[in-house]
Amino acid sequence: MRAEIRPALTIAGSDSGGGAGIQADLKTFHAFGVFGTSAVTAITAQNTAGVREIHILPPSLVRAQIDAVVEDLRPRAVKSGMLANAEIASAVADAIAGYGLPNYVLDPVMVATSGDRLATGDTGLVIIERLLPLATLVTPNLEEAEALTGLEVGDLPAMRRAARALVELGAGAALVKGGHLEGLEVTDVLWNGREERAWSRPRLDTRNTHGTGCTLSAAAAAALARGLRLEVAVERALDYVARAIAQAPGLGAGHGPLNHLVPAFPPPRAGPDGSS
Repeated sequence: MRAEIRPALTIAGSDSGGGAGIQADLKTFHAFGVFGTSAVTAITAQNTAGVREIHILPPSLVRAQIDAVVEDLRPRAVKSGMLANAEIASAVADAIAGYGLPNYVLDPVMVATSGDRLATGDTGLVIIERLLPLATLVTPNLEEAEALTGLEVGDLPAMRRAARALVELGAGAALVKGGHLEGLEVTDVLWNGREERAWSRPRLDTRNTHGTGCTLSAAAAAALARGLRLEVAVERALDYVARAIAQAPGLGAGHGPLNHLVPAFPPPRAGPDGSS
């Protein structure tokens, strides 16, 4: 019997360097065994050193891409990344709500790894008022959590408070990522409105972090599309990103890309007696 391959949709910007945005999302979907579809919000000229130019697409064209996908290849999960401006963010909110799309993972992209700003005007306000209440999961880094909640997020207790605030704003669950904190470990905090989970891993000394947020949110969406429970989907996504960073190919002169070729579901390690 043929295995079911489920579609997933990414709504994000195009990264000409291939390490983030639509390109990273589709590679991640493939690694997780889901069929990737896309709606491009902006075309960027960028590489590992930074963003050189951005061309934002008309909101009507973004909506037309979503309509074309959903009407024929209805996704089991959706993620959004770079939305560029408030008009596109509103068009995306209209589409997700209008179609009742499930398993929406919101990556509130505002600034690239290189420091270049990727959202303009009132985009953040639309994210807070319209997209957060639609999100099954929101995945901000510390700066994004601060922008969305108005809280200072500079340590682990503040991350916990921010995760709760994001759920109070309407998100189904919030994963606040701690990669920008200093220390020998990286801790990420998930709050689903009932219970908290936290994952800690040794910090990797690497420059190869371009596309980390895109990859994580895409991995979580792909895992949800496959039917995994939210907490399991988040754990799978975090594990995939950690291994993709650890095995990064070392490309480029700046913040290099991850290795999206690592398996999403690696075989279990054999024990000393050969058992798994």
